[in-house]
Amino acid sequence: MERKTIAITVDGKAIDVDPELNIVDACALAGAKIPTLCYMKEVSSNASCGVCVVEVEGAKALMRSCVQKPMPGMKIRTASPRVLNARKTAVELLLANHPADCLSCLRNGTCELRALADLLGVKASHYPKLRKFAAPDTSSDGLVRDDSKCILCGRCVAVCSETQSVNAITFSGRGARTRVTTFMDRGLANSPCVQCGQCTVVCPTAAITEKDQSQEVLSALGAPGLSMVVQTAPAIRASLGEALGMPPGSLVTGQMVAALRRLGFAKVFDTQFTADLTIMEEGTELIERIKSGATLPMITSCSPGWINFIETFYPSLLGHLSTCKSPQQMFGAVAKTYYAEKAGIAPEAMRVVSIMPCTAKKGETKRPSMDSASLWWSRKAATAAAEGKGGEKPKASARYLDVDWALTTRELARMIRMSGIDMEHLADEAFDSPLGESTGAATIFGTTGGVMEAALRTVYEILEGKPLPKLDLTPVRGLDGIKTAEVQAAGMTLKVAVAHGLKNARVLLDEMAAGKSPYHFIEVMSCPGGCIGGGGQPVCPDMEKKLARNRSLYVEDQRLPERKSHLNQEVGALYREFLGKPAGHLSHELLHTSYAARVR
Repeated sequence: MERKTIAITVDGKAIDVDPELNIVDACALAGAKIPTLCYMKEVSSNASCGVCVVEVEGAKALMRSCVQKPMPGMKIRTASPRVLNARKTAVELLLANHPADCLSCLRNGTCELRALADLLGVKASHYPKLRKFAAPDTSSDGLVRDDSKCILCGRCVAVCSETQSVNAITFSGRGARTRVTTFMDRGLANSPCVQCGQCTVVCPTAAITEKDQSQEVLSALGAPGLSMVVQTAPAIRASLGEALGMPPGSLVTGQMVAALRRLGFAKVFDTQFTADLTIMEEGTELIERIKSGATLPMITSCSPGWINFIETFYPSLLGHLSTCKSPQQMFGAVAKTYYAEKAGIAPEAMRVVSIMPCTAKKGETKRPSMDSASLWWSRKAATAAAEGKGGEKPKASARYLDVDWALTTRELARMIRMSGIDMEHLADEAFDSPLGESTGAATIFGTTGGVMEAALRTVYEILEGKPLPKLDLTPVRGLDGIKTAEVQAAGMTLKVAVAHGLKNARVLLDEMAAGKSPYHFIEVMSCPGGCIGGGGQPVCPDMEKKLARNRSLYVEDQRLPERKSHLNQEVGALYREFLGKPAGHLSHELLHTSYAARVR
């Protein structure tokens, strides 16, 4: 049934609108863009900033349009002198307590407060500073909170609570003492925070940002004696261009490779290689669990924010997680063993840099068992010594992480701009071998439902011994919060589910906790949209931008010569030359891990 509309007038233009819209969105239909700072469509608004005010004929006071719905016959003025003066005053009040460090700020160029001040012609504030601020909270591996830049818009609080259901941060205090903080002001590292970074994506200023490591990496690129290799996650190729001013969804795979070489990386590899490797390991694990009657449903383990979440809130369900490491960590382990040995590089002299769409990836590099390459070389040295073999032996004393730095899309964009690289005009270049080949199945890891679809393409063909009739498994695609599907294979019905955003994940976990889950296999991504909407992606993404990134990944999936992980020839060579077989002894040693309850 079609919803009734009402007639209103916006800046002299008569339009019919849905009465359930707020005035901000209603006026947009008339071509009037009302500025906002605290408002987001996806979550509730607290109408705190005051910049979205409009003048309504007959009303004594200006109305905050983000929370006010239109009424029949309402006559609205969106840019009257009274409105503009009120907006300027609101911005000046915010600037009064805001630091004037725009030139050195991580959000220079993407700060919504600065953009609004420029739009309104506000050059300085005439109001006294009323708030005092503590030092920034740097306790988290992936995030930094700076109260001095917080404008109390409430976006981060709303996303953390309503979208992610984590509730790591909230408002405290009153009046000029109001601030966003953690429970008992203990810092993010001692809170339920899962480092998903969704707060950084929606923050209009730089009150919450990624923990920037780009300068460390730039310094290492210039250090003598280091072999610097880099891996790039699937979603980056559909978002890096956007971060550098190109249209949303621009597919910049080859240009990105070229830019990374110009930054000085010795080798540019593809995390998609180990996404295909993940499917071989995870798919084998799923089949073994089904055949042996082991714990089901099995849940994917690629998203570190999701892993932090289940370890914090549902530790009793940890046995359902796949034991596979994420593609990022598999890559580090393979690069510092198989590749290092093949290339004749001392692993302790190698530095692995990841370009990820995710802030939680920074913390993931430091998790237990993420130094498996170091342990492998130590055991190799001990074995050589025990056998009395001559020649130069691998060094056993050094302990090092598999992945040294995980940078976000935003950090890489800053490095490219800083280095004066015009990526848009670079010719395409190919990834290096042997860790650079990938399939279309690996590409779609970057969006919700992609891991599930990639896994089913391979699992079906292993079970059936014949090609999947249709590669495009559309039931698991799209941006619905929870998607389900059934696949017939080897005389059984595989029931699967996909969730993105941790609030949606809770629905499936609560079913499991109650013993009512009907599924064999579940994919969970911590961020809305999956990695395309990751906490390290370009800031303030709306739904259209996410959809554009999503479409680009499926375009790349279609155009790659192979679209099934088990047909990746370089992955096949890795098993033949080094690992042996999927889920074998060496695979478990290097590519698998375990999980434990997080205590905060």
